[in-house]
Amino acid sequence: MVMTETKVEQERVILVGVILQTTENSDMSMEELASLAQTAGAKVLNSYVQKREKYDSKTFIGSGKLEEIRLMIDADAIDTVIVNNRLTPRQNANLEAILGVKVIDRMQLILDIFAMRARSHEGKLQVHLAQLKYMLPRLVGQGIMLSRQAGGIGSRGPGESQLELNRRSIRHQISDIERQLAIVEKNRQTIRERRVQSDTFKIGLIGYTNAGKSTIMNVLTDDGQYEANELFATLDATTKQIYIQNQFRATLTDTVGFIQDLPTELVAAFKSTLEESRYVDLLLHVVDASDPNHSEQEKVVLAILKDLEMLDIPRLVIYNKMDQADHLTATAFPNVRLSAKDPESRLLLRRIISDHIRDLYQPFTLKVHQEKAYKLYDLNKIALLDPYHFEEEVEEISGYINPKHKWRLEEFYD
Repeated sequence: MVMTETKVEQERVILVGVILQTTENSDMSMEELASLAQTAGAKVLNSYVQKREKYDSKTFIGSGKLEEIRLMIDADAIDTVIVNNRLTPRQNANLEAILGVKVIDRMQLILDIFAMRARSHEGKLQVHLAQLKYMLPRLVGQGIMLSRQAGGIGSRGPGESQLELNRRSIRHQISDIERQLAIVEKNRQTIRERRVQSDTFKIGLIGYTNAGKSTIMNVLTDDGQYEANELFATLDATTKQIYIQNQFRATLTDTVGFIQDLPTELVAAFKSTLEESRYVDLLLHVVDASDPNHSEQEKVVLAILKDLEMLDIPRLVIYNKMDQADHLTATAFPNVRLSAKDPESRLLLRRIISDHIRDLYQPFTLKVHQEKAYKLYDLNKIALLDPYHFEEEVEEISGYINPKHKWRLEEFYD
């Protein structure tokens, strides 16, 4: 029997955006919407932008632009219209009725991608919860989106058949998922407390989506963390152990990438995931130096860090993808510039991180007798020691240690 491969047709979409006088970074936002649509598996055929003083309360965009879009839909067999703003349930229903195709907004598109990317049980629960909360007010009067059984972008996750259930059923599902997540969060909190109380130095990877965080993690750990040139390639927080210098160990946590206008449902749903970086000793903020909008992306990350009350955590900015960058104006200090694909980047990163740890730690000097030299192995695990060689009975050892661990030096005293 000959097996034939079924080719999945790409969903044909057009993008729509409205720019108000108060709108910032509109070009970046529309470019990002196109990338999001492509990440979701769509084929973007065209993009429409309209400048207005305010959004149309009924259809979001003006009647003239709406007719232009409708003609485009008929001419190019468009399947879906994606709007680069958050639509009200009424606007969504009116647009579908007028255009005759599925209409989703930026928020639903991001939720859809998160549904594609979630791998862990907790991640899937969080996405499911966010989608249900987003769709709940849209269950009444929702047109084509809920009436037809076709799949496609915007219908991943809980599924249309579940979303067609009545409000009481949806609320019951929300309560059930929140109960499950509370149990998961309690277990996560226990693990987190153990990690916080440990002697291990903790590093968190943060940055705009597709900045190269997973690539940096692979460079430092020699592990196979999933990495790809796409948005939200990594969703679930991953923590691994790395060696910075000799036996000095640290944990490195990779988290979900940030993005502007992240749906409020997802900010709340993934707060526990983002908080994995709240209890670290050092944040590595990865920036895609090759992206012309990298300065704006940095501001988005800093704004989210401010919301999470994490601006007081020491931060080292890594300007990544320098091999593809035409020009870079560094806006953050301290920083390091590199390409994670460069074989030299691993040594450079470890050196920069160890230098940064020395700045955070307290210097010390002590005299160690040869009979106590074996204790230096354990000291190496929590302190960065300068090179030493025992050529005399007593050797002077210097290094850097966390002030709260300085008591560990007492065992070397006579």
